[in-house]
Amino acid sequence: MYEILTTYREELLYSLVVLILLMIIQFVLKKAANKVGKRSEINITRTRLMFKYINILILLIAAFLLSFSWGVGLAELALVFSSTFAVIGVALFAIWSILSNITSGIIMFFSFPYKIGDTIRIHDKDMPVEAEIEDIKAFHLHLRTSDGELITYPNNLILQKAVSLVQTERKHDDGKEAL
Repeated sequence: MYEILTTYREELLYSLVVLILLMIIQFVLKKAANKVGKRSEINITRTRLMFKYINILILLIAAFLLSFSWGVGLAELALVFSSTFAVIGVALFAIWSILSNITSGIIMFFSFPYKIGDTIRIHDKDMPVEAEIEDIKAFHLHLRTSDGELITYPNNLILQKAVSLVQTERKHDDGKEAL
């Protein structure tokens, strides 16, 4: 054990510093997302969804930095990451609408002017909708019409259509923090 510690002292020290630094960055990003969520009165479940995205980002950065610290060359890392992203890109091309909805969900977290409990009107010539926002998920909105009908509306479409606020009846989260 002592031999391993002395042989790989620099790599272990660098790994420890990287992990501590990434944990601090993760903490700061989660605090910032939580602060934005509380200030904008965003539902706690949506804030927790942002936490998942932050965790994935930190994990990817950690994999890159730790690989680099343990002697994997920049050319090898570039090859692995470019190959991986090429395969993922080809695979996800078929499901680009899912990525579009996730991206729209992230945009809506930070700048969507309507909250859960608001009644909105979506000005769509093919299917006009007037309903209350029941929930905002990663891929779609749950809208409840006055008839009690549940409509799931994709996030990417809600950002493409004209939407107007009919009535505001916000349900507050009583200042809870997302953990």
